Amino acid sequence: MNFRSFSLFRSNRLATMLVAAACLLGAGVSHAERLKDLASIQGVRQNQLVGYGLAVGLDGSGDQTTQTPFTVQSVISMLQQLGVNLPSTSTSNMQLKNVAAVMVTTSLPAFAQPGQTLDVTVSSIGNAKSIRGGTLLMAPLKGADGQIYAIAQGNIVVGGAGASAAGSSTTINHLSVGRISAGATVERAVPSALGQGDMVNLELNDNDFSTASRVVEAVNKRFGFDTAVAQDGRVIRIRAPLGSGERVAFLGALENIDVTPSRVQAKVILNARTGSVVMNQAVTLDTCAVSHGNLSVVINAENSISQPGALSGGQTAANQNAQISISSAPGKVMYLKGGASLAEVVKALNAIGATPQDLLAILQAMKAAGSLRAELEII
Repeated sequence: MNFRSFSLFRSNRLATMLVAAACLLGAGVSHAERLKDLASIQGVRQNQLVGYGLAVGLDGSGDQTTQTPFTVQSVISMLQQLGVNLPSTSTSNMQLKNVAAVMVTTSLPAFAQPGQTLDVTVSSIGNAKSIRGGTLLMAPLKGADGQIYAIAQGNIVVGGAGASAAGSSTTINHLSVGRISAGATVERAVPSALGQGDMVNLELNDNDFSTASRVVEAVNKRFGFDTAVAQDGRVIRIRAPLGSGERVAFLGALENIDVTPSRVQAKVILNARTGSVVMNQAVTLDTCAVSHGNLSVVINAENSISQPGALSGGQTAANQNAQISISSAPGKVMYLKGGASLAEVVKALNAIGATPQDLLAILQAMKAAGSLRAELEII
């Protein structure tokens, strides 16, 4: 099997597995989920922090100071703050192979208090080859308002595997990014508006009027009438106790209420590079005909009559099924009968060797013609 055949086989197999998974998802029945998995409490959120610092102690893999002058400036500024004054003649010739300028990022969780530790990510912003084994010097971490909320410092850990043999070496990882576990200490708490007033806003993860109505119904059934009211398709106002202890217990019970969400909007995600197709539920297709190169896709409605058995008391009914025909080169045609679903079309296209570009063009044509009744997202 050559490389092209293997790549096509792997792409077809992957797409077939994804289509099968989509069929199972579409055929399943919605189950109840905890409210904490569907929504969040307004005001209970993370805050992004960022800072600038120096990673020292590198094994000759730091920044090339001739191309990253900000590294030299940072070292000079740091030494001056520590009481070390360098003559101007020596600063222009500094070769700092063991130092790298880095950015430090983390997220400040809700209700974080001074003294709490956070994990931080350290990323090189210069041309350092590696920051493995380096030590991050004390770096203040600021929020969007410019205030310092945490201080980071510690030994940088860069994971990965390396192997060497016969004078050659191979490294599997991105060596310019590392992590420091519990490397930052919170110095300032972010005030929260959770305890103000007798109303708490609940925000759904996705805007959905049906799910919002079901949440209101479930909350009022659990805590009594007029406890919850929907403001729109995302925000639900909840009447909560005023006391902090009672409010925490109330919100804990609120998060564990089981709610059956409504079926989400039909969506098809296509990866144009790999040809992977993911569907969040079964997507049906209307009558259409698409011709693309040597490929043709025709979806027709087919009437059928279902007649009940004798003395059964039923009625004769006319059903409208779909007939899908997909052809490629002359002499190779595949027919599919039954419900016209996108899963069957994608599976049949992969069976006759359609490329990801072919699949992308056909799905776009179906969407433009109004046959694909789903949101098409291409990544």
